Amino acid sequence: MELKIYKKLIKLMFAIALLLLTISSTQAQEIDLLLKGGHVIDPKNNINTKMDVAIVAGKIFKVAVDIPANTSKKTVNVSGLYVTPGFIDIHGHVFHGTEPDNYLSNGLEALPPDGFTFRSGVTTIVDAGGAGWKNFDIFKKNVIDVSQTRVLSFINIVGEGMRDVVAYEQNTTDMDAKLTSIVANKYKSLIVGVKIAHYIGHDWSPTDKAVQAGTIANIPVMVDFGKANPPLPIEDLFMKHLRPGDIFTHVYRYDREFGPNGKMIEHKQAIVDINTKKVKPFVFEARKRGIIFDVGHGGGSFMWNQAIPAMQQGFAPDVLSSDLHTGSMNGGFKDMTNLASKFLNIGMALTEVIAASTWKPATVIKRPELGNLSEGMEADIAVFNLRTGDFGFSDANGIAISGKQKLEAELTIRRGKIVWDLNAISSAPMPGQ
Repeated sequence: MELKIYKKLIKLMFAIALLLLTISSTQAQEIDLLLKGGHVIDPKNNINTKMDVAIVAGKIFKVAVDIPANTSKKTVNVSGLYVTPGFIDIHGHVFHGTEPDNYLSNGLEALPPDGFTFRSGVTTIVDAGGAGWKNFDIFKKNVIDVSQTRVLSFINIVGEGMRDVVAYEQNTTDMDAKLTSIVANKYKSLIVGVKIAHYIGHDWSPTDKAVQAGTIANIPVMVDFGKANPPLPIEDLFMKHLRPGDIFTHVYRYDREFGPNGKMIEHKQAIVDINTKKVKPFVFEARKRGIIFDVGHGGGSFMWNQAIPAMQQGFAPDVLSSDLHTGSMNGGFKDMTNLASKFLNIGMALTEVIAASTWKPATVIKRPELGNLSEGMEADIAVFNLRTGDFGFSDANGIAISGKQKLEAELTIRRGKIVWDLNAISSAPMPGQ
């Protein structure tokens, strides 16, 4: 009896050893890229510690402590750096084209995405309303299908998209909820929401049409609400017209208005009262109701007189985003790492900034496969250096503050491939150096 038990134990031990050998051999063959020694921040999976990240066939293979370097074909030392999911920018303008006077819809003021995403850790950008139901196919063919960056879309309720603020974006007859929802449903993998922007009329019909389209297609609506004249109350927008999960962009915009005496007067569509410096009470109620507040920095939509008092009163943004276009890229905005750095310096923790740039936007656009480092997910990864020193940051009005922290994108990985390497940390050194 004892001999039989002994033989069974020998067989079991042999089987375990063979299994371990097989696993080790498989790892050695499978790991294409290993990021070693970095501090991983993955909000979805509650990871905030030093770990290694292994990539196989363009997907996350493993996130674990001390993955052996000899199991990987290529290892990049990222010690002292932060490893996060690739940033998701849910408000950019990348329907770039060559049509004259076409603004952000197949025009020259939109930007080709690959030149402005990877260098700031962005692997997914969502075009915010450049294309409408009439020209989405052109956007798909000319931009989405040929970009390395993952490009998604908030389709405009205006059929022509953002061709011109006056000639097209005020045309209520071109705003069609049914046709917008038909195109959104046709391209479910690409269209994540509906956009309404720049409407200056004193009525709610464009907003309501956008919400109707979003309801039919079961996607959120993003509203750029700063232009109505006379102003429509944002309290009504939040409480009566938008649904939980809909997005108010340009949350820290303040369009300056001056009275007869030259004194700045209260702007009715700002979330912070310019006189009391207090966040308006209904704004907190709107957040409880489920309204999403997006930065949308842009060239004219981020002011310290809104952002700083809001942060001091506990009203941080849900989502960080760029409002990227030719009018913002060289101004106060610059890029997503600069924007993230601004919030680091006015009160957001690094983990909160990463969450607002990765997992939170993924949930807002209902794409849970994005913005995380879960095993089996596509390997979209950013590696950041958090520098300390003396830095300056400008808002859209050219007002500066100083700060002590600044993020820089060292490495960006899209589908498991390195697409940005600021300091050549993934490259082989020159012989003799």
